[in-house]
Amino acid sequence: MNRKTVVVALGGNALQKQGEASAHAQQRVADATARHLVPLILNGYRLVIVHGNGPQVGNIVLHEESINTAEVPTFPLDTCVAMSQGAIGFWLQQALIDEFSRRHMHSVASTVVTQVVVDKDDPAFKDPTKPIGVFYKTKDDASAAANGRGFVFKEDAGRGWRRVVPSPKPLRIVEEYTVKAMLDAGVTVITGGGGGVPVVETTDEGLEGVEAVVDKDFTAAVVADAVDAEALVILTAVDNAMVDYGKPTARAIGRTTVQEMQRYVDAGQFAPGSMLPKVQAAMKFAQKPGRRAIIASLEHASDALDGQVGTIIES
Repeated sequence: MNRKTVVVALGGNALQKQGEASAHAQQRVADATARHLVPLILNGYRLVIVHGNGPQVGNIVLHEESINTAEVPTFPLDTCVAMSQGAIGFWLQQALIDEFSRRHMHSVASTVVTQVVVDKDDPAFKDPTKPIGVFYKTKDDASAAANGRGFVFKEDAGRGWRRVVPSPKPLRIVEEYTVKAMLDAGVTVITGGGGGVPVVETTDEGLEGVEAVVDKDFTAAVVADAVDAEALVILTAVDNAMVDYGKPTARAIGRTTVQEMQRYVDAGQFAPGSMLPKVQAAMKFAQKPGRRAIIASLEHASDALDGQVGTIIES
């Protein structure tokens, strides 16, 4: 095992601040994110970055659907995911390269537009749960925005109504060889953006895109397994996963085991669509001996890898 390879999964706070959706604003956030990640490289780690795309792909879809004519037809969701990969990857790799330059580092970063194979019979296709795009105050507002297009909307953690799409589990990344080759060449690789472009294998051994968005944390676990990473670091807005979150008895989870985290999952300690997928992805990766998965804040990424902060899960 190469113990110097780390896969980092970036949450939404590392890409976009609430209410600031312009490209320029998101580039500023990417700059700040790069400043927190480059120290990992300086500490000797080979770095692979996986990022989410919830707000961005939703906005791309809105743009696409605003002009849906025979001459300018709307692109399907899988293509929109690829578009978000390119845009966010561009912002991140430019921010990293700029930070390399400021620190006089002879390093490079590059983005791989990544396809992720999913099972065409995944039950997620019958029960859409992945929120994308903007919030609507009421269900009626959401229905009006759908304008008869058959979208599914669900209430999102008390914040309003949001469109939801299928979120099948990733099985493998198609570009695994490319990612490994780039990593071995010393490139900081941005891959699996937005969870990857979901594709299914066809009967003639080809690939076909599907209308879905894959959870980036599960894809990060698949990527980390593919590159035989020593650690999977899931960076989010909080310093730790917690039990009894929001209650007077709340406490942070520090160093722990997969078995203990499973007990918390069984007890319903983690919210679906929020901390639960992060915990499940971390457990999936850390179940093999010699690996660790970490849940921590972006600001404390380096300290988390040093074992000083964060929720650290081992087998």
